Amino acid sequence: MKLALSVLFITLASALTSQAQTTLRIRGSDTLGAKLVPALAEGFKKQGGKVSFDIAAEGSSTAFTNLAAGTAEIGMSSRKIKADERTLCRSKGIDINEIEIAWDMITVVVNKNNPVADLKKKQVMQIFAGDIKDWSEVGGTPGPISVYTRNTSSGTYKDFMTMAMKGREYGSNSQKMAGNEQIVSEVASNTNGIGYIGYAYAGSKGIKVVSIDGASPNPAAVKSYVLARPTFLYTGGEPSGTVKEFIDFCRSPAGAAIITKAGFVLVN
Repeated sequence: MKLALSVLFITLASALTSQAQTTLRIRGSDTLGAKLVPALAEGFKKQGGKVSFDIAAEGSSTAFTNLAAGTAEIGMSSRKIKADERTLCRSKGIDINEIEIAWDMITVVVNKNNPVADLKKKQVMQIFAGDIKDWSEVGGTPGPISVYTRNTSSGTYKDFMTMAMKGREYGSNSQKMAGNEQIVSEVASNTNGIGYIGYAYAGSKGIKVVSIDGASPNPAAVKSYVLARPTFLYTGGEPSGTVKEFIDFCRSPAGAAIITKAGFVLVN
């Protein structure tokens, strides 16, 4: 009797273990983690992926600190890993593997009631650096410009400095926001507001896209857009097991459809 009960207990425990879901911890970019990666996670589970997801989108730099600390299986980044971040991971015995997932277009937006529809690239730099402080200086309705940027942990924060500002620092009048949705909210509620967001948020209510030197972000010509950049997923070493299954799904036709629907661009 005791033997039979022991066998039954072991059998039940084994069955429960096989049914238990693996949890994938994903950390990093708000550009990827607020909408796109959660949508990919849901698509993966609908196709039978036996996994739960723990996603935290707090900025690209957190992808690498979490990978180094062993508190994430996948890192999300809207920029390439830096040399010191790769060194940090190697010091913890982690050899970083990079997967280009999609392209994004950093999109400059203003309040929907702002008459300004186009800015020169130099004007964009001067506005965000604090040289131009009133809308009348760029043909708009007189009023002090309210500048909204991402925070310093964001890959977009740094990419915009490099791509739009020639490496200059943001002006002292700029206000740092935690994510794309916060910037959308602030610009939509402030007639004098201006900010930048990922292209996935360009259709949000209360804002409008500003073209740069006459060119608006266009998925059909992504690489010719002045503020286009690739985005990435990172793993510690070559992905395997459930991590590989999820990455493979992201790169499958089903994943590609989700990526496109979310407002990102497939290049390859």
